[in-house]
Amino acid sequence: MNMEFKRKLPIPKETKEMYPLTPELEAVKAARDEEIKAIFESRSDKLALVIGPCSADREDSVLDYIHRLARVQEEVKDKIVIIPRIYTGKPRTTGQGYMGLLHQPDPNGEPDLFEGICAVRKFHLRALAETGFTCADEMLYPENHRYLSDLLGYVAVGARSVEDQHHRLTASGIDVPVGMKNPTGGDLSVMMNSITAAQAPHNFVYRGWEVQSEGNPLAHAILRGYVDKQGKSHPNYHYEDLQLVYNLYANGNFENPAVIVDCNHSNSGKQWFEQIRIAHEVMYSRRYNSDIGKMVKGFMIESYIEDGCQKTDGGIYGKSITDPCLGWEKTQSLIYDLADKV
Repeated sequence: MNMEFKRKLPIPKETKEMYPLTPELEAVKAARDEEIKAIFESRSDKLALVIGPCSADREDSVLDYIHRLARVQEEVKDKIVIIPRIYTGKPRTTGQGYMGLLHQPDPNGEPDLFEGICAVRKFHLRALAETGFTCADEMLYPENHRYLSDLLGYVAVGARSVEDQHHRLTASGIDVPVGMKNPTGGDLSVMMNSITAAQAPHNFVYRGWEVQSEGNPLAHAILRGYVDKQGKSHPNYHYEDLQLVYNLYANGNFENPAVIVDCNHSNSGKQWFEQIRIAHEVMYSRRYNSDIGKMVKGFMIESYIEDGCQKTDGGIYGKSITDPCLGWEKTQSLIYDLADKV
């Protein structure tokens, strides 16, 4: 086997004991879980807003950003539930480039997975303790979910992972909303099949154990656009796209039909400033058609302190080193505008 086994990493139980969740924070998470769950079960008309940097590259600037979100959340709490993104793994199509905090706690340093595991848990724990936010992360590696299973408020399965059996089965054993993105090629049947799998109970192997999942009724769709055979981006957030997904849900056996619209990626063609227009268009579709209004639960927005992106060694505080993001002033204005339209 062409692999060097470098060192044994701590198991999730050990990491949770190193950085424990206090009873007080457990109560905060339970209340947040109920508030978010109520949206996806259509018991609440609030809008879910999964928002934050493409990648959580630096603890100081991302926590600064999340503190800013906390102040805005207080102002819009009757209309919107903000779920900050702390995305600690970065999927890479070719395996090249910055792979996220889990791999590289220092974006300009060497990979260190032991330090990365500790940094990821401390990061999410600080966000909860300092702001009361349970945050979102992408389930890039299903076997790593338990490092954060007591902290996360929302989980996303990415476009490159949504066909993977292990992702689907692990999602079926998670008790918070899990968004299943449409694949990069755009086949919506793949996304719907992943939701079917995630909502069903399963028996499978997880972290060396035989486990039984109960199924996750909060598994749902994330529309992120797609790329055709010529490499051209195509959106799937328009009214007709939402109507199509509504019909797919209606023709299937699904619990809690729900959609989150990812306003960046192929929906915007990675033109970060288009996220504002896309969100407003979807809000119009929600108002125009009550069925779509009930189905579309909110948005995923890539946002940070500064507009755009920079190279890994760019050095500009609060500017993405991966995909370009919406800056803070535009983000704040967008949140207020969305609250006015709920």
